[in-house]
Amino acid sequence: MPTDVVTLWWLTLAIAAVVILVVAVLLIGIVVAANRIDRHAADIWIAGKDIATNTIQIWQLQKTNAVASQILETAQGIAAGAGSIDGHLVSLYTALTPPKTPAVVQGPSTSAGPAAGA
Repeated sequence: MPTDVVTLWWLTLAIAAVVILVVAVLLIGIVVAANRIDRHAADIWIAGKDIATNTIQIWQLQKTNAVASQILETAQGIAAGAGSIDGHLVSLYTALTPPKTPAVVQGPSTSAGPAAGA
C-alpha cells in the first residue's frame, strides 16, 4: 500500500504541474492580448485627439459665420445711409449751383486798340 500512496502523490503532483503550466500559458496569453489592446487603444486615443484638434475649427467657423452675418447687416445699413446722404448732396448741389448758360463765343477783335494821339 505505501507504493500506491507514493504513486498517487506523484500522479497528483504531475496533474498539478500540468494545471499550473496551462494556467501560466493562459495568463501569458492574456497579458500579451492586454498589451496589444493597450497599444491599439493608445493609437486610437492619439487619432481621436488629432480629429478633435482638426474639427474644433468647424465650431469656430460657425461662430465666425454668425458674426459675419451681423457685420453684413450693419454694413448694408451703413451703405443705405451713405446712399441717402449721397442723394441729398446731389440734390443740394443741384439746388445751389446756378444753371449753366451757353458760353458766348467772341470772334477775334478787328480793332488794334485805342487810336494813338487822340
